[in-house]
Amino acid sequence: MHQTQKQAGRDVAMANNEYTNDGVPRERFGDVSIIVPVYNSERSLPILCERLAAVLPELAARYELIFVDDGSRDASWQVISELSERYAWVSGMSLMRNFCQHNALLCGIRAARYDILVTMDDDLQHPPEELVHLLRHLSHGFDVVYGTPVSQQHGLLRGIASRLTKAVLQGAMGADTATKVSAWRALRREVCAGFESYQNTFVSIDVLLTWGTTRFSSVTVRHEPRSIGQSNYTVGALLRHALNMLTGFSTLPLQLASFVGFFFTLFGIGVLLYVLIRYFVSGGSIPGFPFLASIIALFSGAQLFALGIIGEYLARMHSRSMDRPAYVVRHSTGERPDAP
Repeated sequence: MHQTQKQAGRDVAMANNEYTNDGVPRERFGDVSIIVPVYNSERSLPILCERLAAVLPELAARYELIFVDDGSRDASWQVISELSERYAWVSGMSLMRNFCQHNALLCGIRAARYDILVTMDDDLQHPPEELVHLLRHLSHGFDVVYGTPVSQQHGLLRGIASRLTKAVLQGAMGADTATKVSAWRALRREVCAGFESYQNTFVSIDVLLTWGTTRFSSVTVRHEPRSIGQSNYTVGALLRHALNMLTGFSTLPLQLASFVGFFFTLFGIGVLLYVLIRYFVSGGSIPGFPFLASIIALFSGAQLFALGIIGEYLARMHSRSMDRPAYVVRHSTGERPDAP
């Protein structure tokens, strides 16, 4: 009798999609929203959708995929519209222009409906089959989990720029996990309450996440080489992102400017003491114009350096005072019903 009831319970569970066809219990992690910023990726989006369609039913009872077209110049938005017609769990938004990746992510995060959010790239370098590792690690009590690649397929200059950006990010985030940050993230919705009212054109999702939690972790995942198109994140873009993080989310440059000013003040006092001591001991002044010119050049350079850093902060204050939006949505495919 007990065995019969147990089998009946399993039949009901299988009917509710709790078991695989082989009778193995599914590993579920709650309801999941996938956010993908898109830029000139018309060829990779259908493949990404197909691979997610094979993975998501095994991991979540309800799920959605949100494409945010960040001002693509190809047919990406047309492809997104077609995919949203084909799949009930796919929706999309098209931004008015290119606002940059993190701004598009912020737009998608605010549009997501479910408790667990996952961000990933549109270039198929983040294998959907690896999603289970992020979700499983997130269930161990963390709020944000990064998918750190085993090895990345970058050139020398791109690798150097990436490491520099992560070093800057570590200073801005104040978290050791910054060195393992990637665009492959899984996070809990409640973390987003920390930047719910954030409005600025300079956006760094990773820094904003530190406003809501300190429970960061990472897990090693497979990173596939890019097979379609080329990366839109150039060395210059990485360096600009690092500068934005430094001046937009950290006071370190101002502290550096203060240190430089203090150092050259001490240097000037030392030079003055040297001149006075030489005058009283030797009875003469230091001859030569090159010495004076060098001192003037040093002090002028330090002053211009400090003024340049202050100017960067003033520019960001000016931008914030204009209330420029982080993104503007042009089109949307509309809300979709929950996935079965």
